[in-house]
Amino acid sequence: MATVDVHTHLLPPEMPRWRDKFGYGGFIQLEPCGPGRARMLRDDGTPFRDVHSNLWDAQARLSECDVAGVDVQVLSTVPVMFSYWAKPRDGLELARHLNDHLASVVRSRPQRFVGLGTLPLQDAALATAELERCMRQLGLAGVQIGSHVNEWNLSDPALFDVFAAAAELGAAVFVHPWDMMGEARMRKYWLPWLVGMPAEVSLAICSILFGGVLERLPKLRIAFAHGGGAFPGTFARIAHGFEVRPDLVAVDNPVHPRTYLGRFWVDSLVHDADTLQRVLGLFGASKVMLGSDYPFPLGEASPGALIRSLPDVAPSAKQALLWDNAWAWLGRQPVAG
Repeated sequence: MATVDVHTHLLPPEMPRWRDKFGYGGFIQLEPCGPGRARMLRDDGTPFRDVHSNLWDAQARLSECDVAGVDVQVLSTVPVMFSYWAKPRDGLELARHLNDHLASVVRSRPQRFVGLGTLPLQDAALATAELERCMRQLGLAGVQIGSHVNEWNLSDPALFDVFAAAAELGAAVFVHPWDMMGEARMRKYWLPWLVGMPAEVSLAICSILFGGVLERLPKLRIAFAHGGGAFPGTFARIAHGFEVRPDLVAVDNPVHPRTYLGRFWVDSLVHDADTLQRVLGLFGASKVMLGSDYPFPLGEASPGALIRSLPDVAPSAKQALLWDNAWAWLGRQPVAG
């Protein structure tokens, strides 16, 4: 079966010294630490993550795609690079650097790669201009954004113009958790990634639904990482809360959240067949797409293996999960090889 992986991450092999350039810190650097290896460091020297060449080397990732049977990867930056806390024009310069590199990788193998840009969402006007550049000049399919922007949830009016521009431009939007809530209380056990990330995705979905973003922008094609995070497992509670306390929940949008199930996409990165079946039942089999979080360890080591393993899903439905649904979300046809 043909396969497209909508959730993969890419960095340039080299990046400017942003701290030196901008005069303040907090940015991520990439430092070589051995053959085919590098370390992502905060610019105060604090380690963030050790990575391998498949994060920046297009040929290395294509070789691994060939082994795994992945025909197309949708590329996006590593979420820690969002840097929404930076000064807006500095955030724009960082985003343009990442987007230019990502677009060059897509152009090098358009049959194998599709690109999602990143935006300086701390300033809606700058973000909208960069979104237009991504779509009209760089040939990207859309953008990846964070689950919140500093103190703004995705329902904040400050962000609506960006979503409206995405809908008008036909840009696919992929929401990825970052800067996890409660991180100061989750220093041990990798809890920001195990607990915080699923909560962030649910926060993002609820903000979009309760904030009326999809109600006002029915053509917006938006997807959420990690199978919707904690949202599928807590949807009954979310719906019940809407029903019993509309005075608290339905303050910006009177439409029941169940109405929007089937209106947005999620990826398949849930690690368990029973959970994936729950996700399929909640969102609909046409709104789930293969996403592996390549090349990171919390991802699916063999992209698509979980989908292929489902015993009660017809081959045609598996093909939709592995291929067709992604192109519907991206709003384009695959490039012929």
